[in-house]
Amino acid sequence: MPGNDPILLTPGPLSTAPQTREAMLRDWGSWDAAFNRMTRSVCADLVKIVHGENDYVCVPLQGSGTLVPRQGCVLVPNNGAYCARLIRILQRMGIAYVELPLNEDEPVSPAAIEDAFNLDSRITHVAQVHLETSAGLLNPLDDIAAVCQRHGKSLIVDAMSSFGALPIDLRRGGIDALISASGKCLEGVPGMGFVIVRRSVLERSEGRSPSLALDLYDQYVYMEKTTQWRFTPPTHVVAALRQALDQFFAQGGQAARGARYTQNCAALVSGMKALGFEPFLKRDVQAPVIVTFYAPRDPAWNFANFYAAVREAGYVLYPGKLTQVDTFRVGCIGAIDADELRKAVAAIDRTLKWLGIRVK
Repeated sequence: MPGNDPILLTPGPLSTAPQTREAMLRDWGSWDAAFNRMTRSVCADLVKIVHGENDYVCVPLQGSGTLVPRQGCVLVPNNGAYCARLIRILQRMGIAYVELPLNEDEPVSPAAIEDAFNLDSRITHVAQVHLETSAGLLNPLDDIAAVCQRHGKSLIVDAMSSFGALPIDLRRGGIDALISASGKCLEGVPGMGFVIVRRSVLERSEGRSPSLALDLYDQYVYMEKTTQWRFTPPTHVVAALRQALDQFFAQGGQAARGARYTQNCAALVSGMKALGFEPFLKRDVQAPVIVTFYAPRDPAWNFANFYAAVREAGYVLYPGKLTQVDTFRVGCIGAIDADELRKAVAAIDRTLKWLGIRVK
């Protein structure tokens, strides 16, 4: 990283490669043909990552959109803060929903989803967070997709923190749409959302969005007709994402990205355990993106002081997002490797000693 900028051990924004940042040094015209070609190439590559070339299209937005009709009813399995946010969105939009409450360390059970279908015939859609980053919990996406497909329910996936790092294969069926963004595991910068959606589903969604700005169908039709965004695009963000995708494929794609993050996570967890910290989640449901650790019980513990001291040592951590226990989070993603995580653990060790905090 240049100068004294700290390493971001967070789930996004995250530390990016110098080439990605350099891609933002050029200004682009939003109607320029070269920029529009770049947008199309970005969209094509995003679809390729999840093997959706034949039946899916990518719609980029400066946010996200809705595919649920006003008379629809959405099942939301809720095991964290970002699942709860989906419920708030549905409430604000006035769309009916059914909540499936779960513990913050409990992955969604396909059997529980099937039970919900059998109990409430109103359910037409499922909104599923693939990787719930409030704890780092991984939900079993393939099994959930299979249940939805068997029951004829439409599955919309929040893949914000999993896209590019964890395998997702749209050829298996069961997923109608997935939503992600530029500033996560693709290692771009924040600012562009995108929806990869089954073309037939998108074509039936005309007039459904209560928001003009977030209307997926309108954006798609306009881009197909003109090659341009409807409204001013985040040009520098798109350019950075183009560069980030070039690096993504050159480095080996999803398999290589996932392997590096897995190595990062293993180095982090083993190092933190050696200091006395315990992860909140069991190993079999821990995604290699962000790890939640129990806070020390020492009276000297104060997260704000700890955060400030670790940042001074060159690393930015994340506060806890759980409601029941005192925790903090450390991200494993970004343009960093396992050695950087080991250095971060060493910085945390020095900070604990300097602040006089006992972990064990």
